[in-house]
Formats: sequence, structure tokens, C-alpha cells
Amino acid sequence: MENMNVKPATGKLGVLCVGLGAVTSTFMTGVLMARKGLAKPVGSMTQYDKMRVGRGENKKYLRYGEIVPLADLNDIVFGAWDVYPANAYESAINAEVLKERDINPVKEELEKIVPMKAAFDKKFASRLDGDNVKECKDRWDMMEQVREDIRNFKAANDCERIVVLWAASTEVYVPVVPEVHNTLADMEAAMKADDQENIAPSMCYAMAALLEGAPFIMGAPNTTVDIPAMWELAEKTKMPIAGKDFKTGQTLVKSGFAPIIGTRCLGLRGWFSTNILGNRDGLVLDEPANFRTKEVSKLSTLESILVPEEQPDLYTDYYHKVRINYYPPRNDDKEGWDNIDIFGWMGYPMQIKIDFLCRDSILAAPLCLDLVLLSDLAARAGRYGTQRFLSFFLKSPMHDYTQGEIPVNHLFQQYAILKNAIREMGGYEADQEID
Repeated sequence: MENMNVKPATGKLGVLCVGLGAVTSTFMTGVLMARKGLAKPVGSMTQYDKMRVGRGENKKYLRYGEIVPLADLNDIVFGAWDVYPANAYESAINAEVLKERDINPVKEELEKIVPMKAAFDKKFASRLDGDNVKECKDRWDMMEQVREDIRNFKAANDCERIVVLWAASTEVYVPVVPEVHNTLADMEAAMKADDQENIAPSMCYAMAALLEGAPFIMGAPNTTVDIPAMWELAEKTKMPIAGKDFKTGQTLVKSGFAPIIGTRCLGLRGWFSTNILGNRDGLVLDEPANFRTKEVSKLSTLESILVPEEQPDLYTDYYHKVRINYYPPRNDDKEGWDNIDIFGWMGYPMQIKIDFLCRDSILAAPLCLDLVLLSDLAARAGRYGTQRFLSFFLKSPMHDYTQGEIPVNHLFQQYAILKNAIREMGGYEADQEID
């Protein structure tokens, strides 16, 4: 580490997860198993990836933790909120993502993770019917109750720092309403006036986290922190925010494969994507209002990779369709199927078909770990506001749409941004060389 200006990762790091379903219980179980040397955190960039730092004689390849001071897995303390009262062990068993033999070695630790009552409004996730829910007189009270939870958890577990991660279900789509979402003052007024249409519960979690000095990560496609009022709050509290929507299966493939089409200067007629999924996320997304939120997120990927204004002969008026179907027999074993109609020399048509039979939570768990550790790192490095370097992990990267900013969805450009941010925080020079 050279000329680094990052505070050390001392003490315990509290990781508070909104939602204790399949993704969160898989994430927690994997970390606890890895701490005991009983499992490998495969898929985690922070635990496995190496990058080059320096040039010439000074060139070397290092893991992230050798470049910047990341929190140690042994220092993580987990907590959660959920509408269902099941503890993390019960949740992991019920989710049926992991085999019982891979959960039982950390049963005792998981049983101690009992979810706090959730800040919840059934109008935003009508398919969920849990009763482990706070009673709140208005949205401001909801936010203040979450703040109190964060303070109590931090004190009870002797945590030096906290990160709040949304790994709960997708809320119904909340469009940006300028008179509510454009300024912090307006958003606070809407909370105090109990505006239940424009202030989602997730916004209460995000505001509470930032006011308590905790970075906030939005792992669903919810509007939550992707509004000017939250950007203002992040600047005011000098806290990092990241979002939105974990990039796990189909969109990971899309953000990696679309650059092949673009780089090779092949044309695109259409891209049809469909998914079948049977876990709680699939159940919630079976509701059209909730699917709309996800659809907006998934449709945004191609727009900044295959740009018609840059290559009108190749990418004008291509048809892009996304579908998600709830199919209980698959549970967490998601299948993402893509049919891609392309054309080449002299306009002759060709097809590409991709069938990704993946495990939703197995892909999401390492993203949770990486986003938590890197958001904590960003806070200690004095980086605040939207963390664009974390776009690599996210399906619909946050950007300042009020200024016409175009998000980066190209996977390999995102990877370069990620590596350079870590290089710079470690005191090394950023560069664009491919290696």
C-alpha cells in the first residue's frame, strides 16, 4: 500500500440486512462457514480477484485486501429485519438453497440472528403476509424506529461501524415525483405528512442508515436512493450509497455478452429475455406492480452498450423484451433464457441462444459480501454519495439522470472503473491497460 489515505478497518463491522430470506441467509451462512474454514467464498471479488498495481519493475498482482484495508470476515456481526420472525437458521433451512449439512456447522451462530420487526407496508409488497412488523404512526416514525434499531444493534454488539444492505423483495414501482423526491427538505416533509404513496418503506431504511452514519446499499431495483433527495442526504452525512439491483444471472450475461456484439460491429434486431424463478422474490415479482420495478431495471442494460446514435446502421429500433415468470417447482434455481437476433455481413440474419441455469442466491451472496466490504472501505476512504465504482455488481447503476449522465452498463468498462477506484484508494496510479 502506497501513500494510502484510508482509515484502518479496526473493530467489529455490523452488517444489517433488510430481509432475511434466501439471499441473506445464504450470504450469512457462507460467511460463517468460510470463517471456520468449512467453505470457500467462491464468486467474491474481494476474496479472490487479483489486479495489477504499478508498472515495469514495480509491477505486481495483488488481491484487493493487499491493496486496501478491507474488513476481516471474522470481524463481521450480522443482524436483520424481516416481516417473518424465523431466525437465520430457520430461514436458511426453509429457503432450501443450501443443503442442511452445509448449514448445521454454523447452526448455533445462525440461531442467534433473530430478525427485528420490519418497517413494512403491504401495499409495496402485497404477496408478503408476515406479522413481524413495526407499528408506525407515520413514515417519519417508521424511519426513527429504524434509526433506534441501528443504534441499539451497534451498542449491543460493540460495533465500530455499520453497513445497511437491502436484500429484501422488490417494492412496487415508485416514480420520481419532483415535489417529493428532489430535495431533502421536501422528502422529510412528505415523511412527516405520512405520504404513503411516494415514500416507500425502503426510503425509511435508507434515510435511517445515512443519518446513523452507515453506508446504504440497494440490492433491489427500488427507487429508494436513486433520487436527488437521497443524493443530497448522502452528501450531507458524507456517507456512501450504492445501487441498484444485484447483477446476478441474466443481466450479468447480458452486460458481458452485449459488448461482444458491439465490439465485433454486428447488428442487433432483437433481444428477448425470459426467466423462471420460484423463490420469495419470484412470488413478489409475480405481482405486475412489483414486476414493473424490475422490468425498468433489466431493460436499461442494453441502452448504454448498443447505442443507436453511435451506430445507427447496427442498433436502430432493436426490440428488447424482458419477462419473469413465477414457477414454484424451481424454487431458487433460476433459469434465464435469452434469444438474440443479430445480423452480419450484408444484413444476413443469425441467432444466439443462451440458457443460464443458475442459482439466484448462490450468485447473489458473494455480491452481498463484496458490496458490504467495499462500501465500508469507501466510507473509511472518505468517499461519499453515489459509488459508481460499484456498478460492476449492480444491474441498474445509479447515475445523475438530472444532468443527462449516461450510466455505464458495459461489464468490462465497469471492471476497469472498479479496479481503478481500488488502486487509487490504495495509493496507486489508475490506468486503462488490459491485463
